[in-house]
Amino acid sequence: MDVLSFDDVSLHVQVDGPEDGPAVVFGNSLGTDLRLWDPVVAPLPKGLRLIRYDKRGHGLSTCPPAPYGMGSLVRDAERVMDALQVRDAVFVGLSIGGLIAQGLAAKRLDLVRAVVLSNTAAKIGTRAMWEDRIAAINAGGLAPMAPAIMERWFSRAFRESPAVAPWQRMVETCPVEGYTGCCAAIAGTDFYSTTAALRLPALVIAGDQDGATPPDLVRELAELIPGSKFELMRGAGHLPCVEAPQTYAKHLTTFLSEIGHLP
Repeated sequence: MDVLSFDDVSLHVQVDGPEDGPAVVFGNSLGTDLRLWDPVVAPLPKGLRLIRYDKRGHGLSTCPPAPYGMGSLVRDAERVMDALQVRDAVFVGLSIGGLIAQGLAAKRLDLVRAVVLSNTAAKIGTRAMWEDRIAAINAGGLAPMAPAIMERWFSRAFRESPAVAPWQRMVETCPVEGYTGCCAAIAGTDFYSTTAALRLPALVIAGDQDGATPPDLVRELAELIPGSKFELMRGAGHLPCVEAPQTYAKHLTTFLSEIGHLP
């Protein structure tokens, strides 16, 4: 286990693959840790340098006091990549991780040569919606909200299987300040203009059963970036890397091959 410590946060990082391999960095969704990508990294081609990290307030990273700004989350990703001397990477971001990817690409094109924006948007929800959610969590904790979160995240078939239990538990045990801190960051983020100015290879992935970022919203994001590639994963919800990891890995591998980012 590796921990990178900065002035205001310590971030848990996991690096797999050769140090000189083409780098792929993964950013997680709200309420999950880097284990989100476990089913996907295994089938990816050998020789890639795969970098995962727990964002602040999640997993084994420390939990600074809420609220957080999106700028802080983007800076955390930037500092992880700088500390690991990563350049010219592909950043794969899901949900809030996709917002981080958009912000990082706009800020540091030396770090990011391409993005995979999964189950995300340039703006997710409304400030009022997120403020209501923060108030509800501060009042009653995450456990009462976990079933509704599972409904937004997963297809009915997955929710009715035993496989959903670890993901519900992951949400229930997420630090409240970490979760609400990131909710505040999402509430304050509108990347329509900055993302529309991006000029880099982009793969945009949606799940047709996604109740958190519906496919039409994700497709709108794809239309902001000239030349982007859009993939709709049928039968999958907000976390298609969990529900259909082999298909997800295939989409990633095809994209990496197309942009010349395979060993």
